[in-house]
Amino acid sequence: MSSSSIGIKPTLGSRIFDVCNVVFMLAFMVVMLYPFVNLLAISLNDGVDAARGGIYLFPREFSLESYAFLMKNPKLFDGFVISILRVVVGTVTCVFMTGLLAYIVTIRNFSGRKFMRVLFLITMYFGGGLIPTYLLMVQLGLTNTFNVYWIPGLIQAYYMMLMASYMQGLPEALFESARIDGASELKIYIRVVIPISMPVFAAIAVFSSVGHWNSWFDVILYNSSGTWDTLQTYLRKLLLEVEALQQIQDAQAAYSKYRNISSSTLRAAVTMVVTLPIVVVYPFMQKYFVGGMTLGAVKG
Repeated sequence: MSSSSIGIKPTLGSRIFDVCNVVFMLAFMVVMLYPFVNLLAISLNDGVDAARGGIYLFPREFSLESYAFLMKNPKLFDGFVISILRVVVGTVTCVFMTGLLAYIVTIRNFSGRKFMRVLFLITMYFGGGLIPTYLLMVQLGLTNTFNVYWIPGLIQAYYMMLMASYMQGLPEALFESARIDGASELKIYIRVVIPISMPVFAAIAVFSSVGHWNSWFDVILYNSSGTWDTLQTYLRKLLLEVEALQQIQDAQAAYSKYRNISSSTLRAAVTMVVTLPIVVVYPFMQKYFVGGMTLGAVKG
């Protein structure tokens, strides 16, 4: 509620603060948006012209050659489907299983909850290393399969700590009343904990989905056959291909094929293709970050 709406005249100091606050937020917004707008302008510019530099907010010579080059290969759609499938399966399983673990370590009458917290906390600071992890995936038969994308990430210790901190603030009377009615702990988790913990579940879902969407190193490491290449891995291969062909001086066929494409415009187009799906989805999840959903859950 503003000071004018309650009949209080704003002072000079408050006006100066408001002006400075607005100016600071506008400057902060420009700093955050400029790299994205600049990449968009470069991706929409002709490749030869973009090599001269000097492109800031708008393309100097408009061209869709970089996007046309990306979209014309049928493997792009396959990679996009695999990426979407990975995000959906990986996020749902990670949020559900990590939330279940978080609920277990917050049950007050469970004697082993402190030990489990410490056990998973250790995994945040100590790991087996890249080579032992790879050998473990080979022994489990997860390499060159889709399961290697989501099974290793079923439990995330950091996410568990965040969710457990939220669940500890939930009214204990909700759980006690459910147990009196004969509900099992799994049923309490599904029917009580998840609905009233939706803000933290949604936040963890966004973190997990972004991580799955941007992940590419594990695809290269565990998917040597290329059968389960995700969108990010496929776009990376295209970018490396164009950069390699541009280093060949006497390849006339390569020059005629990629004459309107440069590594800078293709890199910008790849960034746009990878980033836009997350940018589109994020506003729909943001509403869950605003406030809790436990007000009024306990009735007198």
